[in-house]
Amino acid sequence: MNNVAKNKWQVRVAAAIIFVLGFTAGILALNVYRGLGFAHRGPGNRMDELAQRLNLTPDQKVKVQEIFSDTREQLRAVRRESEPKVEEIRRQADGRLQTVLTPEQWQQFQKIKEERQRRGGRGGPRRNGR
Repeated sequence: MNNVAKNKWQVRVAAAIIFVLGFTAGILALNVYRGLGFAHRGPGNRMDELAQRLNLTPDQKVKVQEIFSDTREQLRAVRRESEPKVEEIRRQADGRLQTVLTPEQWQQFQKIKEERQRRGGRGGPRRNGR
């Protein structure tokens, strides 16, 4: 296997891993969120309700809050670290698509991506800093 083909596969594997990790983290977070009954609550009551439902001591409550805070920061750091690689993969995909699509199809594809971005989809780079 030549280096170009090997690099393409490495990029594909990296993209797949990033996708699977993100998908898994999202599903787990959603299940925890729903499982703890927070889906209908305001953000200010989450920790209080968790503490009540788990019958946490004040010391446990502080430690659990620290764990959640640390976890949130670690996840943000991972997103910040992976974002340049994700953007590079997206740029490469766009370059490859542009070689396959006609100019008219490419313009239409760009419009579709913009629509998805406006709706909050994954059509391209995020611009809101998340």
